[in-house]
This record gives sequence, C-alpha cells and structure tokens, in this order.
Amino acid sequence: MRRLAFVVALVVFFAPIAMAMPPQDPAPKPAAHAAVTPQPRTDQWILDRQATCVRRAQEAKPTDVVFVGDSITQGWEEDGAASWQKHFGAMAPLNLGVSGDRTEHVLWRLQQAPLTTIAPKAIVLLIGTNNLGHGTSNAEQTIDGCLAVLAALRAQAPQATILVCEIFPRGERVNAMRGDLLQVNQAVRTQLDAKMKSLPIGDRWVQKDGTIKKADMPDFLHLSKAAYEQWAQALLPEIQAALR
Repeated sequence: MRRLAFVVALVVFFAPIAMAMPPQDPAPKPAAHAAVTPQPRTDQWILDRQATCVRRAQEAKPTDVVFVGDSITQGWEEDGAASWQKHFGAMAPLNLGVSGDRTEHVLWRLQQAPLTTIAPKAIVLLIGTNNLGHGTSNAEQTIDGCLAVLAALRAQAPQATILVCEIFPRGERVNAMRGDLLQVNQAVRTQLDAKMKSLPIGDRWVQKDGTIKKADMPDFLHLSKAAYEQWAQALLPEIQAALR
C-alpha cells in the first residue's frame, strides 16, 4: 500500500509539469529511397520480359499459385523448367520473375498489374539480391524494400499464404555481401504476419567451409538444374499446405 501511495504521489506531482511541456513532434518518418520507390526497368535488354510479366498478370484468370521475383524466379522457365513442370505443372502457376529486378521494380509491376483479380492462395517470393548486388541499396534499405513488397502483396492478396524465400547466398566463398543478405533475411523474418512463412532454402547450398559448389550455382548466384529440383522439392509441401 505504501508503494502504491508513493506512485500515486509521483503521478500527482509530475502531471502538471508534463501538461506544461510543449507537445513533442512525432518521430520523423524514414526518407524515401530507391528500394521503396516504384520504378520501371529502363534497360533495353529486359523490357520485353517486363512487358510480358505485366501482361501476364493483367490477363490472368484467378490462379492458385503465383511466383514473384527476379532472374532466379524467371529461371523456372529455363534451367528449372523440368522441375517446374514435374512438381507444379498441375497447379498451372503464374511466373512473374524478371531478370535483374530489384524491390522497386517489383513494386512498380504490382502497381501496373495488381494481383487482386488473380486472388492467389499461395505466393512464392524471392527478391532483394539485386538491391545489394547492383549496389543501389544498402542492407537497411533492402530490408525496407522487401517489407514494402510484402506489404503490397498482402494488400492485393489478403487471403494468400506468402512463402518468403530468404535471399539465397551468393559468391563462391564467405564474403561481406553474404553477411548483409543474412541480416536482411533476419530482419524481414521478424516482420512477417501470421500468413507469411520464411523459408531458409538457400542454406542447403552452403558447405561446411562456407563455400558454394558450382554444381549448385554455376556462377555462384543462379541455380543449376539440380538446385532447382531441390528448391522445388522444398517448396512443394509448403505450397500444398497453403492450398488446402
């Protein structure tokens, strides 16, 4: 009781002082930067693919599964084609991967062709490596960009399970960028809602000594056919669970 009386006395004493203090300005919002500012691609070599993916999303009928990402997602149509057909063919998923895309480019595409009418039940997302790899964003900005993409996907597909593939490791040996990627993955993981799931699939391609084998990533960034098969096997039960 004495402790309670003491606390009450403190409140009574300090309340007039607090009321007399000028109101504090709210914490400033972080400044906009490239990773969160929707931008179209302008490099000529990829304009056709960008247009194709925008058109696919605009014309698509309701589809259960949508893949969103960069060249590694686009690669399901190349080195990953056999595994895609084997594991996902019956689902008729929509591939919206564009080589070289960064978070800002995905945000732009989602503005041009929202997923609202597609109403997917599962979205597989892999994005962010090019923000760091192209040097346009630092780790903190890449986190912001990834979260902005997730927010846009959630707004457009509130019913969907979003399978967030943690950004794959890159580089033959341990390097500073891998550390940044790990920090991005860790931070994004803490911000997921109840219908988002983080998948650390890329861990399987890191050896005990920290190296990555050419058999898994021929250029130490993009996946081999064998690695696409491993990715597909890891994704399949997650997608099936989302479709139940």
